[in-house]
Amino acid sequence: MRLTGGQMVCESLLREGVDVVFGIPGGAMLPLYQTLPEYPQLRHILVRHEQGAAHAADGYARVTGQPGVAWATSGPGATNLVTGIATAYMDSVPMVVITAQVPRAAIGSDAFQEIDITGITLPVTKHNYLVMETADIPRVIREAFHIANTGRPGPVLVDIPKDVIIEDAEFEYPESVDLPGYSPTQTGHPNQIRRAARLIEQAERPVVLAGHGIILSRAYDELAELVETAQLPVVTSLLGIGSFPENHVLSVGMPGMHGVAYASLALEEADLIIALGSRFDDRITGDAKKFATKSKKIHVDVDPSEIGKTIPVDVPIVGDVKQVLQQLNKRIKPASRVEWIQRIDELKRDHPSLGLRSTDKLIAQYVIQQLSQATEGKAIIVTGVGQHQMWAAQHYTFTEQCSLISSGGSGTMGYEVPGAMGAQVGRPDKLVWSIAGDGGFQMTMAELATMAENNIPVKIAIMNNGVLGMVRQWQDLFYEQSFVATTRPGNPDFVKLADAFGIFGARVTDKSQVMPAILQAMEYNGPAIVDFVVNHEENVYPMIPSGMTVDALIEEPSPQEARR
Repeated sequence: MRLTGGQMVCESLLREGVDVVFGIPGGAMLPLYQTLPEYPQLRHILVRHEQGAAHAADGYARVTGQPGVAWATSGPGATNLVTGIATAYMDSVPMVVITAQVPRAAIGSDAFQEIDITGITLPVTKHNYLVMETADIPRVIREAFHIANTGRPGPVLVDIPKDVIIEDAEFEYPESVDLPGYSPTQTGHPNQIRRAARLIEQAERPVVLAGHGIILSRAYDELAELVETAQLPVVTSLLGIGSFPENHVLSVGMPGMHGVAYASLALEEADLIIALGSRFDDRITGDAKKFATKSKKIHVDVDPSEIGKTIPVDVPIVGDVKQVLQQLNKRIKPASRVEWIQRIDELKRDHPSLGLRSTDKLIAQYVIQQLSQATEGKAIIVTGVGQHQMWAAQHYTFTEQCSLISSGGSGTMGYEVPGAMGAQVGRPDKLVWSIAGDGGFQMTMAELATMAENNIPVKIAIMNNGVLGMVRQWQDLFYEQSFVATTRPGNPDFVKLADAFGIFGARVTDKSQVMPAILQAMEYNGPAIVDFVVNHEENVYPMIPSGMTVDALIEEPSPQEARR
């Protein structure tokens, strides 16, 4: 059958199982938008900014495991997507991004709203396309989804000139993908798996480092089988939180710069580290040359370029972590490591890390603990970046799979609102809380209008300390308390802002108000904001300064900090 390019895009998305697209129309994109009424099965959510579309598609992808889709028009519409594309790229999130381009004859002429978006996004996409023939659209869309969601996932961009969207051609959707140069390794090498099993059997103090790859490959059951059979303590990277229940006896928590002290110390004392879908990020390793030097290392990752990139390893295994664990578990013998687990229990007792200091002031850590209690650790938590992100990772007890959604590698402020929106659209059956900083919240708060319009019932807890908290902390600790450009005296009244958008809003200034406000927001049928006015001088502890080792661990606040 003959279809226009716009019809081909919509038909192709439906054949890939897409049910929702986040986007904003514009001149070059209008022919595609005018096609949408013919495809009522394809839900379109009109965001208020293209960055919101990209982050929403990202949040949707993380909770569903399927590529999220965002689209935008040429020029600034396309460039506004770039931060969201880069965020997804750094965290290996599958996305397909479609942009409209100026007509083919105008490409290279500096036409109105012409931007070389394929050139701009080349470093932050897994692959991208400029489609010059209408008949190529089905094949390109098919390939884009295959590339985005296989091997190491990531965003793929498809740029389509306006006249290619308008023209018609014969529609043929390929049943399979033919990409001879693209063949990710899925199964691990048997010899390497045998070596890994032998090391695990011989180890006296092994630790599993579970990363985002566990979640991306949905290897939850395989991880649980491995660690319970071999009695392996589990530490998780920031993005690995939600890969293993934190109320499990073998859960040790998050190590690294702002991880719990006992998790970092467990890595340091280990004689074997089994890294599963983790890239040994610098937030965990600090000084890579001095990281966990007493241990041998097994590294499983679907991306061969990550293995040995930062940390030398003894047993490299390239493959999808779910499939590798299925093979490895067949070789793992039941073990008892009572002494090692008791030693970790000692570390937990000697370095408690998560106790709240005694204070009458309202602090974010207390709010998050109350939120964890109110939701029984079963909500999907979406954060921005900064102090509130670290406190959420520390003080919320994550018991559900894939329950922490956050920007890891890119560290993108402003992720918390649209990311939560996308997560809620992807999982309408789940309670979604966005834990936001007052700074990051204001970067993308326009998406409150999108949530109100579509009744997307995200609950937002703003940790309102009136400062750019993590920047202020670094100025406090490393820049002689020179607090340049970190205070925010111009913060709006967030309750009035909620009222302006026609959604629930409440302000909390005292501990006694915390739980009632949380429960009230949860009972409200729609999006809600709770403005928690918290102490602005609070710092995140523990802390390992950037580029340092666990020897430089700061567990407790200084005497000056403790008096606050």
